[in-house]
Amino acid sequence: QVQLVESGGGLVQAGGSLRLSCAASGLTFSRYAMGWFRQAPGKEREFVASISRSGGNTYYSDSVKGRFTISRDNAKNTVYLQMNSLKPEDTAVYYCAADRWSGTYYTTSAYQYWGQGTQVTVSS
Repeated sequence: QVQLVESGGGLVQAGGSLRLSCAASGLTFSRYAMGWFRQAPGKEREFVASISRSGGNTYYSDSVKGRFTISRDNAKNTVYLQMNSLKPEDTAVYYCAADRWSGTYYTTSAYQYWGQGTQVTVSS
């Protein structure tokens, strides 16, 4: 049974930082590309960042490029999202996702497994 468990969310002031973690189990982690998505109230789930199986390639949405960093530790079956210079518009539930087949990394349909999400709230 595949499980993705996010942690590290919380309330932070604008300009602050948070580090999200996503611990994976029940799959061969190194065979999966990983992604982070977010969903704000009343909005569609949107792509944030993704990382290839080895970690050698990373991709970011324009809205977070230069502020967020995705990384992974295949020995720990964990993917991270370091979020710096947070803005109120970053407020959302953040989800990690796993993709076995290296689909179009910025689309939700490319990912087979999803975590339950962790809330990030940025106050102004």
